[in-house]
Order: sequence, then C-alpha cells, then structure tokens
Amino acid sequence: MMKDKIVNGPQNAAHRSLYHALGLTQEEQQRPLIAVVSSYNEIVPGHMNIDKIVNAVKMGVAMAGGTPIVFPAIAVCDGIAMGHEGMKYSLVTRDLIADSTEAMIRAHGFDGVVMVPNCDKNVPGLLMAAARCNIPTVFVSGGPMLAGHVHGKKTSLSSMFEAVGAYSAGKIDEAELTLCEENTCPTCGSCSGMYTANSMNCLTEVLGMGLKGNGTIPAVYSARIELAKHAGMQVMELVKKNIRPRDIMTEAAFRNALTADMALGCSTNSMLHLPAIANECGVELNLDIANEISAKTPNLCHLAPAGPTYMEDLNEAGGVYAVLKELTKLDLLDTSVQTCTGKTLGENLKGVINKDTSVIRSVENPYSATGGIAVLRGNLAPEGSVVKRSAVLPEMLVHEGPARVFECEEDAMAAIMAGKIKAGDVVVIRYEGPKGGPGMREMLNPTSAIMGQGLGNSVALITDGRFSGATRGACIGHVSPEAASGGAIGVVREGDLISIDIPNNKLELKISDEELAERMASFVPQKKELSGYLKRYAALVSSGAKGAILNV
Repeated sequence: MMKDKIVNGPQNAAHRSLYHALGLTQEEQQRPLIAVVSSYNEIVPGHMNIDKIVNAVKMGVAMAGGTPIVFPAIAVCDGIAMGHEGMKYSLVTRDLIADSTEAMIRAHGFDGVVMVPNCDKNVPGLLMAAARCNIPTVFVSGGPMLAGHVHGKKTSLSSMFEAVGAYSAGKIDEAELTLCEENTCPTCGSCSGMYTANSMNCLTEVLGMGLKGNGTIPAVYSARIELAKHAGMQVMELVKKNIRPRDIMTEAAFRNALTADMALGCSTNSMLHLPAIANECGVELNLDIANEISAKTPNLCHLAPAGPTYMEDLNEAGGVYAVLKELTKLDLLDTSVQTCTGKTLGENLKGVINKDTSVIRSVENPYSATGGIAVLRGNLAPEGSVVKRSAVLPEMLVHEGPARVFECEEDAMAAIMAGKIKAGDVVVIRYEGPKGGPGMREMLNPTSAIMGQGLGNSVALITDGRFSGATRGACIGHVSPEAASGGAIGVVREGDLISIDIPNNKLELKISDEELAERMASFVPQKKELSGYLKRYAALVSSGAKGAILNV
C-alpha cells in the first residue's frame, strides 16, 4: 500500500513522528490511510451539510478498519456567482480543484479516497483528480435540495430567476417576488432541479464511482448519512480488491454516462465535464459521439426546468438506477462494466424497478425518441454548439430571426430588462467563451429574463459562453470556435438572419459563403487586459467543444 512508503521502517521514523503530532496512534498508522476530501463551506447551500456527511464517511471508514484523514476542496456557488464577474471564476475552479486534490493525495501517500463533493465544478474536478491519482475511490455527494413551495406548487431556483424577469416586465409585484424569494430554496443541498450539480452527481452513479442513490437522495434525509457510512465502508473493500478509478471509468462507462445523460435530460454542462473527465482517463469523447448516442436514446425524464418534477420525485421513482433499468430494455447500456460496488452494472440493476412512470417514463412512452441534448453545427459553429433540446418548446425547435448582437452578458441583460428584445429575435452574446470571458460564464440571468418576460416561445439565444442547467428555452451555448479564437460568432452583425434547426442539428448564419469569407479575413478578435489566475487560464484553456480542458 502507498502508506507503507511513508510509515514502515526505521527510515520513516521522522514521518511517523509527524503522524504522532496529529494524534494518530501506532495502530491507526498501520491501517490503510483513507483521504476524505471535504467540500464543506459556509457560503454554498449545497455544501453547508457536508461536515455531517464527512463525519459519517469517517465512521464508515473506521468501522471497516481504515484510518480516515480529512482535507478540504473549494467550491463556488454558481447561483450566487451568477450575473457578475464572479461567474468568471466558476468553471475555472474545476481545474483548481483537480490540481489541488491531486497534490494533496500524491504528497501524502493515501491508500484510498472518499470524495465528498456536491456542486457544479466540484464534482467533475474531483472526478478528474480521482482519474489522475488512480487509487481506490468512492464518491458520496452532499445531496439535492428539496423543492420549494409557492402557492401550493413545487418550485426551484430556475423559477426564482424567471420571477426576476416577470417582475421587470410588470407581470408580478414586489410582494410576489419576495414570496418567491423566501420559499424557493427551503433546505440545504444542491438546487432541486436537473441542474449541473445534480446532473453530475447522477452521472457519477452511472460512471460507477458513486453508490446507488448518490445523485438523488435528498440532502436532509437520514438515508444520506447512511449512504455516507456505506461509502466509507465500501472504499475499504476497493482497497482490499485494488479496484481503481480507471478500472471503472472506461470508454464503455463514459458511453453509458452519455446515454443516461440523454435519458435524464441533464445540463448542457455535462458536455464540458464528461470530455474533461474522460481525457484524464485516456478516453476521447467528442461532440459527434453525443449526437450518435442521442439519436438512439429516448428522453425519459423532464425534471425542472424542463418539467414539473424534481430530484426528490426522481428519488422516489427509483432514482438513477430505475432510469438505467429502463434503458436496458433497449440494450443501450454496457452492463458488464465494473463499478465501485465491486459488482458489474448489470449485477447492481438486478431487482430494480421503475416505481413511477409519471416521473421516469417507460421506453415505450418517452418524451421523445431522441435524447435530451443536441449538438448543432453549421457555418456559425463548425466545431459544434450545444442545446438542452428537452427544455426547448416545440415551436422553437426550428427558428429563424434577426441577430441582436452583444459583446458581453451585461449588455444583453440590460437590453432584455429594458424591453428592447422583441418576438422573433435571436440574441447573440459573444466574448464569453473559455478564452474570451475568460471562464465561459453561464447565462442564466438573460435566459431567465427572456422566459420571465413571456418571450420563451419566440426568442432564441446563442453564445460562446454556456448555460446553467437551470436554463430552459431555445438557448444554444458552447458555440465553437469562440469569438476570442476567431470564430464566426465574432463577425455576426446586427440584423443578420440566423437559422436554428435543432431536429437536424443545424446552426447557420444566413449570409453567402463569399461574404462570410470576407468578414472572416478582416476579423480581429477583441483582447482583454487580464491578470492573476484568469490570465493563466485564458492562455491555457482549449475550446468549449473539447471540454474546456487546459492545454499543458
């Protein structure tokens, strides 16, 4: 075991003296040393309960004969960071988390790891670190928030952002806005819809790195504490059997994850994170694979913001495993893959049933025959762009309208709130990509304002930035190449016609090839004065089409 290089023999007496300084007995030093990576903090609602999860993990590790040792990982709340400069520091933390966790694990010779993440970049960042370090690892998240209740109806954070748009349009008064504000987020946990955090926690189950229920058991349920104890015990089994992350996160496992992604209707951010995690495992995922899988995978779930159901409902219906069980009816999964349970996916799914077909539709009665995410290409996005098809109104699946061009999110938001965007428009927000932002900000504020003003059935939005999983509507992100890298989105002019054809995976700027070539030949991308971490990030980051991984 790794710790033997640090603990055993007279040559390591100095190391042992430092363990004694920690209060570790000789007996504890001789047991497998298990890192417990705690994402606890007091600013992210999805992380405020993680101290309790961590304590339960530690108990599970100790019960199974290991020595748990905790160290921290950072996490940003995307909701709090939304709509201002703080959002530039969201995606970039994924790599900070991966790098710092790798450094801590490698420096201290742990034998196994239990990762305790919850929110958006925290989950993929720790999955990337797990792949790099490749020692036995189990994930247990902090769990999702319960849905809010307003006027007797369930609600979630996406509804809150849309309420701001409704208020600006005079559709609700300040008292109603305050009522929504005080009742939308009632508990700790990752926000209650199929947003990015819950998408990635669910996909961690599919990848085989989390136990059953990891993605769906609500944060406030005692079952979440029990799950954490089992995760602590299970990592000890993986240490004994030497089952490692790269044994689990194989190419087949990633294809399973993409398939489940399409069935669940996950956040478009999964199209950034899955390729980045796969890259750390030596597996290539590209956007073409996503469309190939989407073409044959039915969309079975419409969780908020796509529909009226929430994570607690998915949990009661049987969770992620019930969705996977439905997909096995069409032979869409490789059930032979290894998982952190020590069993194959097929063995894990024995006896699983779909308990509520109003939450998880059967494969015989899907919401659509194709998956929840679509990749669009064309002269405006030759490397690809991404849309959450399952959250687009039917009348907006095909749309053509004049471009309303903005150089940043703030300018677009000001125009939307001032009532300057009209039915039929296509809002274009550029210089918000991985390099151009930098940091590829989420555009939940403008998309929610459009929906809140009642324009969701007539206005589209495209950007080289990205969207929160809480976004709904004809919102197309990850347009690549981005404007800052010389992409065609940088030469779109006010009033240009833009054609969106989601069923046929097309995104086109309706000008001649000759005019496009002339514009591109004279195009000089804007440059921003940067400093600190964002300057380094912008210099290293790849295209959104490649998962915004760092080129090193």
